[in-house]
Amino acid sequence: MWVFTNRGFVSIVENRDDPETMVVRSRFAGHIKSLFPKAKVLKTPQADYLYRAFIPRPLVVEKLSEAIEEIDYPNFKNSIGDDRYHDACMDVWSALYRHQKRT
Repeated sequence: MWVFTNRGFVSIVENRDDPETMVVRSRFAGHIKSLFPKAKVLKTPQADYLYRAFIPRPLVVEKLSEAIEEIDYPNFKNSIGDDRYHDACMDVWSALYRHQKRT
């Protein structure tokens, strides 16, 4: 699952060795910590996502629910404070908009 919040982007998958643990991955330093402040984040240069953390499934559910509860903006793109991350989100938005126009 890809999750874009105004605090960061993470990719979340089930840990293949333990279904009760999720692997939370990101390409940006700090994005995992912005959603999971107590997470131990590993730098994994050999992997496609440079950063990752192993987090219990219930905590992932809790923190994603909190992120939804905290939404207080009418426009997602305008709520992103980090310029570099905003630009990355705009690239995703643009690609999906182009795809929508083809349907």
